[in-house]
Amino acid sequence: MRNHYIFWGSLGAALAVALGAMGAHFIEKNFAQRSVELFETASKYQMFHCFAIIVAGIMAERKKHLSFLLPAILFGTGILFFSGSLYLLAIKDVLSFNTKILGPITPIGGVLFIAGWLLLAIKAIKR
Repeated sequence: MRNHYIFWGSLGAALAVALGAMGAHFIEKNFAQRSVELFETASKYQMFHCFAIIVAGIMAERKKHLSFLLPAILFGTGILFFSGSLYLLAIKDVLSFNTKILGPITPIGGVLFIAGWLLLAIKAIKR
């Protein structure tokens, strides 16, 4: 079985490293300290959950059961909501749209992370 989740998790992790480096150099020099903190948090959580996507993909391959991929989908969506909104909030001073909508999106991403971890735990015990 070709595992696209390992591919996307690895690609997302590489992106987290690149964004983390950008945060350490560009964001730190051009934005307020709060923006730096938001950017670091976003890249850290992106990295954690890219590894989680890879783990879920490996478990799906080993167990030959696609139900392990649902946690990976939750982690990926959580990255988009949680980390994505934090990245945008970190650079909100240069964005040309109202970023107030991003505030509620961040915790939705956090809930998706939690749901992914809980579902992964349940799947690991059941199989």
